[in-house]
Amino acid sequence: MFESFANVWTPVITAKELRKKPLSVKVAGETIALFRDGKGGVGALLDRCPHRGVALSLGQVDADGCLACPFHGWSFQKDGACAKIPLNTVAPEKRARYGATAVPVREIGGLVWIFTGPDPAGTEPEPPPALVEPGWHVGYTQEIWKTHWTRAMENMLDTPHLPYIHGKSIGKDVRKKLRPDTTLEMRIEPAPFGGLVYAKWDYEAEEKQILKWRKPNAMELQIMNEPKRRMCIQVYCIPVDEAHTKMMLISARTFFGAEFITWFATKFNNILGEDREVLETSNPPEVPPPGEEPSVATDAPTLFFRKYYFRELRSSTSTLVPTGRLVRRPDAQPEAEEAGMPDGAAVVH
Repeated sequence: MFESFANVWTPVITAKELRKKPLSVKVAGETIALFRDGKGGVGALLDRCPHRGVALSLGQVDADGCLACPFHGWSFQKDGACAKIPLNTVAPEKRARYGATAVPVREIGGLVWIFTGPDPAGTEPEPPPALVEPGWHVGYTQEIWKTHWTRAMENMLDTPHLPYIHGKSIGKDVRKKLRPDTTLEMRIEPAPFGGLVYAKWDYEAEEKQILKWRKPNAMELQIMNEPKRRMCIQVYCIPVDEAHTKMMLISARTFFGAEFITWFATKFNNILGEDREVLETSNPPEVPPPGEEPSVATDAPTLFFRKYYFRELRSSTSTLVPTGRLVRRPDAQPEAEEAGMPDGAAVVH
């Protein structure tokens, strides 16, 4: 499960998107049902009822805060435990074996995060400070790109494309200063969260730390950092499947606090659109190993990411165990359970 994107935290939707109705999201090829219990807490289950395999996200949250399957009304708690099986008298110890498959989930910084594995082992999502510190006004926009998430992530770390793809927008000033012999120095410094990306154009006196890469799939760019005027953007490249990536752009500022202004500035930011037109032509869609495409010195940040991907994620996979499999009745009949038969049913040889 979660092939080539296992055992990492990633945001999947904004917290505001998840209300009373369950939602279905796809992450790295796996479909997840998200829902809120009666107290506002978030649950995440594989979007597949263990009874007959239908989508749990089509169901409803019942009065007890459990997600009820739309087919036969079986209901499940946030941890996947089966809470109710209508029309049947089922002993609690037996019902405990019929759980759904839960996914670790958190609501932090205005985002809903999942962990693409069975156990986060003491780790937690690490959102940028602007999403958790007071005084920031945040806006979100999302779109789907037809490309592999690794191409999108590399693009977010790539400075040399600014005067070309973004020559009429954020790269306009750089393009004006561009000469035939202009040079650019790039480097990335490892950090616990990922890396710090530095750049120096030859017309600048010193290099500048321009952005941060947050493992595995986020970029953070500081646009303004004055005492009373701070502004930054974050972009999350969230894998949907091998051919599609959800791009989540988050704009945060400490000034012009009206929610509409922040939303408008984020929604009609066309920077992603400029990248998208080019990135969707990438061939192959997924980044190849570092040595299979020509690279130069200014590719240092993207090569750093590419090496990380092939070292830690490319062959990764995880196995999520349904809650019911964690519970086994000591006197259960193995043959009956193996056949998926009710207790007391005969096994004919």
